[in-house]
Amino acid sequence: MNRFEPSQMLKSLPKQFFAALVARAGAVAAEGHDVINLGQGNPDMPTPAHIVESLQLAAVNPLNHKYPPFRGHTYLKEAVAEFYLREYGVELEPEREVAILLGGKTGLVEVVQCLLNPGDMALVPDPGYPDYWSGIELARAVMEMMPLTAERGFLPDYGSISPEAAAKAKLMFLNYPNNPTGAVATGDFFRETVQFASDHNICVVHDFAYAAIGYEGQKPLSYLQTPGAKENGIEIYTLSKTYNMAGWRVAFAIGNASVIESLNLLQDHMYVSLFGAVQEAARTALLGPQTPVQENVARYEARRNILIQGLRRIGWEVEAPRGSFFAWLPVPAGYTSQSFADLLLDEAHVVVAPGIGFGAYGEGYVRVGLVSDEARLAEAVERIAALKLFQPSGL
Repeated sequence: MNRFEPSQMLKSLPKQFFAALVARAGAVAAEGHDVINLGQGNPDMPTPAHIVESLQLAAVNPLNHKYPPFRGHTYLKEAVAEFYLREYGVELEPEREVAILLGGKTGLVEVVQCLLNPGDMALVPDPGYPDYWSGIELARAVMEMMPLTAERGFLPDYGSISPEAAAKAKLMFLNYPNNPTGAVATGDFFRETVQFASDHNICVVHDFAYAAIGYEGQKPLSYLQTPGAKENGIEIYTLSKTYNMAGWRVAFAIGNASVIESLNLLQDHMYVSLFGAVQEAARTALLGPQTPVQENVARYEARRNILIQGLRRIGWEVEAPRGSFFAWLPVPAGYTSQSFADLLLDEAHVVVAPGIGFGAYGEGYVRVGLVSDEARLAEAVERIAALKLFQPSGL
């Protein structure tokens, strides 16, 4: 059989960090070990029943067996606008300011292709979601990293960006609640972002994947709630986390009309939108009962408390995340993020994600997902305690 050489573009793509993590964990599990996987961001709870029932009903409708409109059904875009007005007080024009996406990840990669030419610059958070890098590499663009440090609450310092980079940058990724750090954005920070982006004509792409997941009664802010945000930015919202719909691959981009038009134009050449029944179910999710969302957040908060309190009890000095379903934990002295993650997998059979996989400033941390139930999280704490790496509190 002939072997056809992949393109240089494919060869240049960053290594898929999570694929390697899954393979490593799978190899340990294949040896017969009971592995607690806290290394991924895959919701472990089912999609609410009323959303599933909406899909089932819509799937038997022959109208949904045809190609949907290229840019998605009007009813879903109108539902998005109603949802954003209800949740954030943001007004949207459904046909001009909403683009239906085949998952949030798709939109994050697509928007770079829409806005950047080879050699153009994007400002990227470090640590950050690795697929930002993938979209930039596909566009043959370049990255200027924005360090996220604990001292600044894991918010970038625009004052530290060189004048040359600020002048050259065309696009900036932000993500709050943040993956991997669990940080949340403040209104002051978003106002500063609008000003910085306006001063330098930068398009802000706010990845709002964990929009619903804020703790201690604090609801995460939408970037578009900030006056002037729609002038220079868009927000990408996925139903994956809010409604436990990760496998459904449905999301949307909203905001600046010129960027939305570019996204729609690119997708005109790639897809014929989503299966109509999925669009109907997405409308049901956005406009139907929101009690399951509130229950979801309460469940994650209970898990967060079990994990953080348990780790503090065994002597690991950690901070509780304020949003997302991740905890960002400093590794003990003498370890790198990778060597510590390897130790936990090999000796405790607990999977965590090494921080270096999220960028250079991720070194010194591991990311833990709150995607197992409270009993498994408590067991993970006990397995880590048995390694005797920390001095228990009170001793």
